[in-house]
Amino acid sequence: MASNSTKSFLADAGYGEQELDANSALMELDKGLRSGKLGEQCEAVVRFPRLFQKYPFPILINSAFLKLADVFRVGNNFLRLCVLKVTQQSEKHLEKILNVDEFVKRIFSVIHSNDPVARAITLRMLGSLASIIPERKNAHHSIRQSLDSHDNVEVEAAVFAAANFSAQSKDFAVGICNKISEMIQGLATPVDLKLKLIPILQHMHHDAILASSARQLLQQLVTSYPSTKMVIVSLHTFTLLAASSLVDTPKQIQLLLQYLKNDPRKAVKRLAIQDLKLLASKTPHTWSRENIQALCECALQTPYDSLKLGMLSVLSTLSGTIAIKHYFSTVPGNVSSPPRSSDLVKLAQECCYHNNRGIAAHGVRVLTNITVSCQEKDLLALEQDAVFGLESLLVLCSQDDSPGGQATLKIALNCMVKLAKGRPHLSQSVVETLLTQLHSAQDAARILMCHCLAAIAMQLPVLGDGMLGDLMELYKVIGRSATDKQQELLVSLATVIFVASQKALSVESKAVIKQQLESVSNGWTVYRIARQASRMGNHDMAKELYQSLLTQVASEHFYFWLNSLKEFSHAEQCLTGLQEENYSSALSCIAESLKFYHKGIASLTAASTPLNPLSFQCEFVKLRIDLLQAFSQLICTCNSLKTSPPPAIATTIAMTLGNDLQRCGRISNQMKQSMEEFRSLASRYGDLYQASFDADSATLRNVELQQQSCLLISHAIEALILDPESASFQEYGSTGTAHADSEYERRMMSVYNHVLEEVESLNRKYTPVSYMHTACLCNAIIALLKVPLSFQRYFFQKLQSTSIKLALSPSPRNPAEPIAVQNNQQLALKVEGVVQHGSKPGLFRKIQSVCLNVSSTLQSKSGQDYKIPIDNMTNEMEQRVEPHNDYFSTQFLLNFAILGTHNITVESSVKDANGIVWKTGPRTTIFVKSLEDPYSQQIRLQQQQAQQPLQQQQQRNAYTRF
Repeated sequence: MASNSTKSFLADAGYGEQELDANSALMELDKGLRSGKLGEQCEAVVRFPRLFQKYPFPILINSAFLKLADVFRVGNNFLRLCVLKVTQQSEKHLEKILNVDEFVKRIFSVIHSNDPVARAITLRMLGSLASIIPERKNAHHSIRQSLDSHDNVEVEAAVFAAANFSAQSKDFAVGICNKISEMIQGLATPVDLKLKLIPILQHMHHDAILASSARQLLQQLVTSYPSTKMVIVSLHTFTLLAASSLVDTPKQIQLLLQYLKNDPRKAVKRLAIQDLKLLASKTPHTWSRENIQALCECALQTPYDSLKLGMLSVLSTLSGTIAIKHYFSTVPGNVSSPPRSSDLVKLAQECCYHNNRGIAAHGVRVLTNITVSCQEKDLLALEQDAVFGLESLLVLCSQDDSPGGQATLKIALNCMVKLAKGRPHLSQSVVETLLTQLHSAQDAARILMCHCLAAIAMQLPVLGDGMLGDLMELYKVIGRSATDKQQELLVSLATVIFVASQKALSVESKAVIKQQLESVSNGWTVYRIARQASRMGNHDMAKELYQSLLTQVASEHFYFWLNSLKEFSHAEQCLTGLQEENYSSALSCIAESLKFYHKGIASLTAASTPLNPLSFQCEFVKLRIDLLQAFSQLICTCNSLKTSPPPAIATTIAMTLGNDLQRCGRISNQMKQSMEEFRSLASRYGDLYQASFDADSATLRNVELQQQSCLLISHAIEALILDPESASFQEYGSTGTAHADSEYERRMMSVYNHVLEEVESLNRKYTPVSYMHTACLCNAIIALLKVPLSFQRYFFQKLQSTSIKLALSPSPRNPAEPIAVQNNQQLALKVEGVVQHGSKPGLFRKIQSVCLNVSSTLQSKSGQDYKIPIDNMTNEMEQRVEPHNDYFSTQFLLNFAILGTHNITVESSVKDANGIVWKTGPRTTIFVKSLEDPYSQQIRLQQQQAQQPLQQQQQRNAYTRF
């Protein structure tokens, strides 16, 4: 269910703001740096991160950092501090510095200053640059020297730099380990400095020997310095080192459990719990049964609720991973106690009804995870325990408006969704509990409970017509005031009603919803409810709501957007009158629907802007129009068997041509064209899928279902008419086994299976083409169209925004002007790119690598044709690069042996973590003019001059003969 904070498509003006030239922007800041006033200089320095964000290419970043290095070298300490902050903010752009030596040289000159503060800032600067200069020996030496300084500020800066270099450089880590060990164990080192030095040891994981020596040192520290602060810092460093080096994780878990059990100090116990939770989330597979058992025993014995809460949070994290299966699996040869009587289950059951909400929530989560992930018969009795625990927690939290109460309620509701999905037979009782509690709950809790109801009902059809009356009664009661909570509740409850009555919304339900919306005049709420109606297939309701909003918007683009949505809803509403076996009314319904779709696409085109082109929406609607036209054409083709039967000589023609299908007359060719058209539509739906990198999974599944509809009809045409003998049903038979995540998907799957059964039963029984075949095809089309189309989230909202910006070099000053290259030389084309993100990067999927495809075509020839090998005539290359800090760069070597103008096209696509390729673009074009090299030109001219006297002599001889 959408939240107010989500920007709509029309409000999302990504990166399209009017941009100044990069050089102009840099010169403006350079003026500020050269100013005599300190304030203007500082202002110019702090504006550099914004410049890097706007123009993230190396040529500008290199120049900017060199200017900042000059300011660092000659400025005062405050300016140096500003430059340090800018460098730390722009960490991901550091690797784009081209002149690293020059940059570091200017920074490093300050290390020899007599001012310890200047040296300290320089050390912190070097530490911030550790990722690009990890092996600079002069930097290593300066850090070692500064650790012995008598100035506390300089020593702290050296500790910061040492930690950063240890993380990046193995050589530095090996060299500094003994030095740090001596300082920590030295009596002259103050305790507070020791506490700052110990965390450096977490980076000593570059090899097993180094990690082992660091671990031994930490073990000595834990035993030698038993003070609370030293134990806490040492144990935490121990944990981070174990998590990075991986080999010692089981030992670390045992050590932390030992401190949790035996150390009486609460602070140490809390630290142990915090670190155990870190290891539970990072490496759950390293937890043994004994570890979980020990943790359960500690939780059962502790009298403190805060510690019990922490231990249960570790167990609830583990219960959602593979560790829970290890715990309940019986090892051969060992007689283990039955799972139901295990300490973990006892603890969870005991905590489910605890007076502390957090403890109860974690207890319920553990029970839910055990119930869902472990299918043993012994654990079946736990189902009821989980349900009762959830019900009691729901009653407790639904009356609480505090943030803590809401957080606990979210945990309980997530468990309910998980339980209903994992154990479908429990969903009915869960839903009834939610509906009962909805009446007495607070508004904030009602919103979350409605979200939970909708999530369960989307997965399983558990909301029956009997429950709809309760929901409508509740809808009448709420919404008396115009507060934000009430508005949110109106949307959430309307969504549940739409999910509960997806086949058709009754007149009474529509009247109640409209009456409530009229009393609370908030256009945004009405739009959100209309949007949910479009997603759930209630197009008649959506049309009326969009219509009511048309006069309430301030921009013509918004007007056209709402008008297009109204027309699309009207078009889909026309298709609800379809009836089986009535093909003439089906044609008129489709024609009526197409009329409104064409109106809508014109309005949608008017709503698009250069900043927000609405490309997905336009393409999706165009495909829907083409699909409806293809359906209409296929019904007409099927009808032509009656209106235009095969001629009398059709059998003779078929025997002459050797094609038995020709005896059916012109319908055979029309069917072939229809099949090709549906395959073409399926291919276009596939292209739309590949272009929608930022779409949510439900939208992508919707596009996939449209593609499968096209493939289904093309397969039916082939199996029934064109090629019944070779038709195979193996690859199509498994479509019904996949789990459907929405009512729309369930209904489409049901139609697919029904159509396939019909086609398979008719296949090879009757000689094509008979009325049985055409009736089967027409009925399949009507069955597909009777399922109301769902306009999914990506049609309205873009929750993730990802774009790629390419820069080519060499590049011409004028885009239309070609780059000159000699034909005996190769062009080195450098392609640089930056990945730009919106507010939620990687929400649905992340870019793993970028695929760059470079191709060139000859546009116009100049000069004579020469015989050139075919390899030299075209350029077609592809490279994959992995972006680092959202930046990538690669080079192509292109050959232009043929004289003339060539068109080079660089197109990018991306590959996500699952290995799926997405055609995201962009596509960039430059022109190259291939010129003849001077040496070849000179030889050619000499040959021409040598041939001219000979030609003149031949002409004279010809004249004399004449």
